[in-house]
Amino acid sequence: MVRRQPTLFIPHGGGPCFDMDWDPPDTWARHRAFLEHLPASLPERPRALLVISAHWEASRFTVQRHPAPPLLFDYYGFPPHTYELTWPAPGSIALADRVAGLLNAAGLACGFDAARGFDHGVFVPLKVAFPAADIPCVQLSLRADLDPGAHLEAGQALLPLRDEGVLIIGSGNTYHNMRVMMRALRGEALGVHGLDFDAWLTETVTHPDAAERARRLSAWRHAPGAREAAPREEHLIPLFVAAGAAGTDHGTKCFEDHVLGAVESAFRFG
Repeated sequence: MVRRQPTLFIPHGGGPCFDMDWDPPDTWARHRAFLEHLPASLPERPRALLVISAHWEASRFTVQRHPAPPLLFDYYGFPPHTYELTWPAPGSIALADRVAGLLNAAGLACGFDAARGFDHGVFVPLKVAFPAADIPCVQLSLRADLDPGAHLEAGQALLPLRDEGVLIIGSGNTYHNMRVMMRALRGEALGVHGLDFDAWLTETVTHPDAAERARRLSAWRHAPGAREAAPREEHLIPLFVAAGAAGTDHGTKCFEDHVLGAVESAFRFG
């Protein structure tokens, strides 16, 4: 019998952050430890991974249909060795077809991309969490309008996958104001940005009523500090797919870190 998988939203760090030297050296240590311990927190080994990354947008929902996806080194200005990383997880044509079928049946048009590889929102965190790269993995795009309701609906349509052994992972960042984070990289003492929005988001995600949770997420732009935390919302929207796939399962905050002058959080449903 397959045990239902939870659905997750994880912050994926900054670029190839887990494969670089930092000052101080432990800049990403807490984040790395969270990802390393993630598999042990699951009810059983997933049969497959479905990842919704902030780094792929398409005019309609689009699912990766590649049997052996390459890596997309879609970051710039990092050390040469970070463009030689490997994470050879197989794709899954069967899962891609299942995802598209569920979305299309829900009235959410979904197409295929047979050439696209894993972007860094996928391989950077999952290289830490699942280093053996032996679980089939498929990536699903965001829809380019970044409509909150549509992405919650997409998650709702994908909920049956959880009972089929598929771990659904939204990969983004709860705070993604690069202007602030670049100042922190330059050594400016900024304190911790994003705390008001993070408090609102935590209260929203952990709300016991799933309908109220969805209502609040749909109106996220009105939350305190929302546009400072997400000047453009592509790094937040993967959370909405994860929340939609939660069904009536309660949400919990499973990780919080303060890094590069900002707060970053992870959430789990189920």
